[in-house]
Amino acid sequence: MESLAEDLRTMIRRPLAESHVAALRAAGTERAFEAGTMIVRPGDPIDSLLLVEAGEIEIVDRPDAATLGPGQFAGETSFLSGGRYLLAMRAVEDSRVLFVPRQAVLDLMARIPEMSDILVSVFAARRRRMIEEGFGGVTLIGDEADRAVRDLAGFATRNRIPMRIVEPGSEPAMALAASCGTDGTAMRAVYGDSQVLEDPSPETLARAMGIEMPTECSAPVDLLVVGAGPAGIAAAVYGASEGLDTLVVEDTALGGQAGTSSRIENYMGFPTGISGADLAWRGQVQAMKFGARFAMPRRAVSFMRQEDGLFRVELNDGAHVRAGAVVVAAGVQYRRLPIEGLETLEGTGVYYAATELEARFCRGSEVAVIGGGNSAGQAAMHLCRTARHVHLLVRGPSLAVSMSDYLLKRLEADPGVTIHYRTEMTAVHGAESLSGITIRDRDGGTEREIDARAVFVMVGAAPNTGWLDGHVDLDGKGFVLTGEAVGARSPYATSMPGVFAVGDVRSASVKRVASATGEGSVVVSKVWEHLNPAS
Repeated sequence: MESLAEDLRTMIRRPLAESHVAALRAAGTERAFEAGTMIVRPGDPIDSLLLVEAGEIEIVDRPDAATLGPGQFAGETSFLSGGRYLLAMRAVEDSRVLFVPRQAVLDLMARIPEMSDILVSVFAARRRRMIEEGFGGVTLIGDEADRAVRDLAGFATRNRIPMRIVEPGSEPAMALAASCGTDGTAMRAVYGDSQVLEDPSPETLARAMGIEMPTECSAPVDLLVVGAGPAGIAAAVYGASEGLDTLVVEDTALGGQAGTSSRIENYMGFPTGISGADLAWRGQVQAMKFGARFAMPRRAVSFMRQEDGLFRVELNDGAHVRAGAVVVAAGVQYRRLPIEGLETLEGTGVYYAATELEARFCRGSEVAVIGGGNSAGQAAMHLCRTARHVHLLVRGPSLAVSMSDYLLKRLEADPGVTIHYRTEMTAVHGAESLSGITIRDRDGGTEREIDARAVFVMVGAAPNTGWLDGHVDLDGKGFVLTGEAVGARSPYATSMPGVFAVGDVRSASVKRVASATGEGSVVVSKVWEHLNPAS
């Protein structure tokens, strides 16, 4: 299966060309550092590209002795977003380092595609290695059974933020606590080796990483994209590449519902398959390369059109964004089942995503997946590699219509999966964590218990459109009406000029990753026409 980036070891000997270095020198300023001097620390804003001209600098907190010499540059994908440094760097010997302002580098990347290819590939490979080897980013001291720990780890995993979890009271936890003067027996999130994040949450983590947004955005943007699923990310890629000042706000994590898919095999261009999260992350990197910005976790809560024609979108933390055009790509979320006690067990046995993180939580136990679509099938196939057994619960008599044929055949052939047709879950058991479920045969009415320690709910689709109600026309289920249904010529135009809807949130759309990506890319031409009516 495709990974999120090339392996760093294949990138080591991919230097910048002399012409690239010359262009950077023309835009940068050289600074000298004595041996032992810290050059950057974790949490410092990334406002420049660092290119070593002479001497040697080392990357601190790496598991190996990684150093950069003349001609090599520092940084990873946080550079593209204008985030913060995840690792410290210091001079091993007297060194000279070229500091090139971030915006100047982005401008050069736009003009010199070969330079862009090298920088983006190396940045992505470095982030991949940090995630896979568990260094940099944030260390979370906490028990994996704790819901708060799982929530934070889930946010980091789906947004490709490096994070490792260490048990309270363990040797690594106590050593880290000693270095930053905190308690190693209680839940803590530590950035670098000394910065403690107060009240660790997705919001505080986002601030530490530099992916949150200022409380007030004074300057309007050309295009606001609400939602970072495949449709929203595609709109960001095409909008930014067309020169539009583009901002994407996302409530939870990259990829939307598609981001929870552990393996997508029928998306063109990935013959060995790719996870939804990795596909979304690649798209985000591509969009950031063109200058698009992402703000997470931010949820749109209200919407209005101002007298000057700009749209004003209020966010859940009180911030607001003004934009010349809005693309609604908020997607859908799996419906909660009306079962007593289900909500209290969310995060401690009840899940709505089946990524590597959730698979780790239920290793060696029986699990149940509820749903009949491709996402449910992909989850079952993914989980059966680590779970003792997977029960796929399907309300209908068949999966032939709702699931891709290749996936259904694999499920039927896998001894680690049992498909229960005409079956539904009627009860969950457990106080602080799930200890089992009750399922019912819809034909005979008989019930039985399954000793499941995890259940994955992947049924129904509730659109995230409450904030639009009363402003744009919605259908009876809350999906956004577009095109002929509202008298518009564009199939993506809503009842309000300048507001467009793409992907799963759009009424009558095809609920597939490829179609959502296509809609997000095509809609930008209509956004451009709205912003430039005379062109």
